[in-house]
Amino acid sequence: MTEGLTAPGAGWRRADGPSAEARGKRRRKGGRRGGGGEVAMVDDATFTSYYGRPIIKPPVWKSPDVPLYLFLGGMAGSSSILAAVADVTGRPTLTRVSRYTAGGGALASVVFLIHDLGRPERFLHMLRVFKPTSPLSVGSYILAPFSGAAAATAAAELLGWFPRLKRFGGVVSALFGGPLATYTGVLLANTAVPSWHAPHDQLPFVFGGSAMAAGGGVTMVFTPVAEAAPSRRTAVAGAAIELAVMHRVEHDHGIVSEPYLEGRPGTLLRAAKACTAAGAALTVVAGRRRAGAVVAGVLLAAGSLLTRFGVFEAGMASARDPKYTVVPQRERLAARQNGHAPTVSR
Repeated sequence: MTEGLTAPGAGWRRADGPSAEARGKRRRKGGRRGGGGEVAMVDDATFTSYYGRPIIKPPVWKSPDVPLYLFLGGMAGSSSILAAVADVTGRPTLTRVSRYTAGGGALASVVFLIHDLGRPERFLHMLRVFKPTSPLSVGSYILAPFSGAAAATAAAELLGWFPRLKRFGGVVSALFGGPLATYTGVLLANTAVPSWHAPHDQLPFVFGGSAMAAGGGVTMVFTPVAEAAPSRRTAVAGAAIELAVMHRVEHDHGIVSEPYLEGRPGTLLRAAKACTAAGAALTVVAGRRRAGAVVAGVLLAAGSLLTRFGVFEAGMASARDPKYTVVPQRERLAARQNGHAPTVSR
């Protein structure tokens, strides 16, 4: 992102204001009111970029491919951890359901990612270089072994083959499950998109909590309540994290928080909060009954899915509107010139 686009000649033009004749008439009518402060000689200026084009180039990621990839990958990651916990604690049905959820979610997420990339070989090209400073490169090396281990474990579970290899694959996928659930938040925050970059400390927690709510919710739906205690605890904890941190994303970053509250992203995120809060409350109140567990699990999964779509749409909206790039830049520039710490506009 370039700094200091402060002058009309640096990518901005001033909207038509009063003519010189009109300004002269204002001066002749008197420059002060009641001996007070100065009278404005021009109307407030509004700014837009040349030809209404964005200041930054919006990401080329497509919807619904990328939001679905974010949701399915997060759900798969948290489910793989649940599968390992269930295996160790002797919950065979929860183990089986969680492994199927992790393997199916991993494969589906890769399908949507490849569809967004356009050609399958592009995903393989991402593995040609490992760059520790790039979230995309690191994420590729998280996704590849996780997907392979989770899919192999699910297949072995389905066929009943190789019990030792099945357990080993479950452990490997669980080790990569946490990073997979959160790295996508780092990936979005590492871009120049204003409404993703500003909450860079918070988006990984939003995505991690959302993944826990989704994984816990989906496994609750297909697991007997007698074995689903880990799913219930994971879902409620994840929902609490998601709701608390998402509130900060929506209110702590001044003007770049606006896209999370307005338009289509705001509608999606309000629906997400309603589903997540209702699902968590129902899990606590009625999660030990079959009907309550099913309804709560569906609500939690829906809330997680809507959160991913809402965050994605909010970032794209902020990339398209020049004010979300320029206003924070001017505030940072002014703060540096005045020797103060940068502040965000409210």
